[in-house]
Amino acid sequence: MHKRVSAPKKLPGVHVDLDHGFLHSVETGGAVDGPGMRFVFFMAGCQFRCLYCHNPDTWKLHNGRRVDVEDMLNEVRPYAGFLKFAGGVTFSGGEPMMQSGFIGNVMAHIKQEMGLHLALDTQGYLHTGVEDDWFDNIDLVMLDIKHIDPEKYHTITAQHLQPTLDFAERLKRLKKKMWMRYVLVPGLSDDTDDVNRMADYVATLGDIVERVEVLPFHQMGIAKWDALGKEYTLRDTPTPTNEATEAARDIFRARGLVAS
Repeated sequence: MHKRVSAPKKLPGVHVDLDHGFLHSVETGGAVDGPGMRFVFFMAGCQFRCLYCHNPDTWKLHNGRRVDVEDMLNEVRPYAGFLKFAGGVTFSGGEPMMQSGFIGNVMAHIKQEMGLHLALDTQGYLHTGVEDDWFDNIDLVMLDIKHIDPEKYHTITAQHLQPTLDFAERLKRLKKKMWMRYVLVPGLSDDTDDVNRMADYVATLGDIVERVEVLPFHQMGIAKWDALGKEYTLRDTPTPTNEATEAARDIFRARGLVAS
């Protein structure tokens, strides 16, 4: 019988409804959102204001379509047979933990009914709003750590670093498998000393870290920023070269980490 998830703790900005949420969009064939081929739910709402965000249209919760649990299940069901063998379902955003009660409920239904691999793409900032058992149905956490320096992290995100590091330590305690994601932005996150410090930290998390994804910054979000009338301050920032991106990956590899 389906086990109903507990209501999340009330944190600022968190949507606590277990039965309804706000869905921005879906992708039925995501190839970069976890292992294999993924069905991706992009949830609405995010407390971060990352300078290089490529989905600023997901920031506001009510920009999404109001859905219930059955709506979400109906999105996945036509693909469940394929996903069972080819990949799974990823919850992304926006920041899915802004709707932790609803997402936890949906994950429990998907796991019970379809038995699919479930991944959570998050920056972990809101993790204190849920109990440890909220993570029981999650097979993989894809954790974005934008920077290892607290001041530079705040410059990039307008939020504080420590909650994300605390979340990483919590995943270590829970022995929850993780892919760590790091966006390489020239002039912001590509300093060699900073990357070395990040690699040193990630290495301390041990074997829960299955891989590190070093993602080169790109300009694909500019059109959305312009459409929303928002100032995009990285307009003149170049994409890092393949050589620079590979050099950053090598720094992680030097700690025994798998980096791609």
